[in-house]
Amino acid sequence: MTTMEMSKSWIWCFCRRGSPYLGVLFLQLGYAVNSLLVKSALNQGLNPYTFSVYRNVAAAVAFGPFAYYFERKIRSQMTFSVFWKILLLALLEPVMDQILYYTGMKYTTATFAIAMCNVLPALTFVMAWIFRLEKVNVKKMHSQGKILGTIVTVGGAMIMTLVNGPPVPLPWTKEGTGVHHAVASTVAVSQDQHIKGAIMITAGCFCWGSFYILQAMTLKEYPAQLSLTTLICAMGALQGAIVTLVIEKGKSGIWAMHKETELVATLYSGIVRSGASYYVSGLVMKEKGPFFVTAFNPLGMVIVAVVSSIALAERLVLGRVVGAFIIVAGLYLIIWGKSKDSSLSSSKTNEVEIFDQEKSNTKALDNTKSSKEDFRGEANA
Repeated sequence: MTTMEMSKSWIWCFCRRGSPYLGVLFLQLGYAVNSLLVKSALNQGLNPYTFSVYRNVAAAVAFGPFAYYFERKIRSQMTFSVFWKILLLALLEPVMDQILYYTGMKYTTATFAIAMCNVLPALTFVMAWIFRLEKVNVKKMHSQGKILGTIVTVGGAMIMTLVNGPPVPLPWTKEGTGVHHAVASTVAVSQDQHIKGAIMITAGCFCWGSFYILQAMTLKEYPAQLSLTTLICAMGALQGAIVTLVIEKGKSGIWAMHKETELVATLYSGIVRSGASYYVSGLVMKEKGPFFVTAFNPLGMVIVAVVSSIALAERLVLGRVVGAFIIVAGLYLIIWGKSKDSSLSSSKTNEVEIFDQEKSNTKALDNTKSSKEDFRGEANA
């Protein structure tokens, strides 16, 4: 093998192993930017019910042509089992989760909503364990690492949310700006609204985790990911429109968009947060499982803190920095545990292949012996 071939094989191996991590990084970047855009639009009067409908319509229109063209040969037949799962997927995430999450965000703040979503990895881990989509053996070190990493990651996110501390001086921040100023500039909400928003966001996270579990099951029956994404968004738009008409009782004014911020938030959220996120999460889920996709969810808080510090010149406080380091440590434990799962599964696969090869060689040797004995018997006869 030449040097050029070795370098190409190394690059291919690196891209193959690193693609799931790039995928979850893309998801968290998309979630962080989406939260900032949508919160700004909600503050300017965007209705969360109609926003959910328009967002899914934009995703279905954007991804429909790609699904029709690229998956026309690999698209499997639609069965009743797949159809009702698509209906349930559309109800869980595009309808229930989005309406609950964005209504809760309207009652609270974007930072609080992102912080509450850090319960998602723990919820998904438990559900994946129950449905046997995640390999867990509490006696094994790597499984203990995944459990401990989940607890550490959620704890670090809570520290980022609840602990302030002194500000950390950075060269790009300005005097007089900071987290307290940013918090003071947000819309004030009452304690009752804050509790109501927290309950809605938690319920939305449960629907979100259930969506990932059901998506992993559906992909085994219907592996056409672009088509599945388009169908989920289309059915989500239809179900969301029905829910909106029932809740809002035919108010015609809620369907109008009066500001550019609302249109930008809807298009970005539909194309990136719905369509692209469903597709990328499906790709990562096929290789790493649903828990791996949600385990990096607390990374969104770190991204929001860094982006707001650079773009908005907001000061970082010590609590957020310490929480970010704890989150990174927890994610490292989760990645280590998942890598051990991959190595164990690959070693078992190799053992099965070796056993099958030895079995086939034994059968071939037995056939050769039997043919020789038959030949000798015929010669003697």
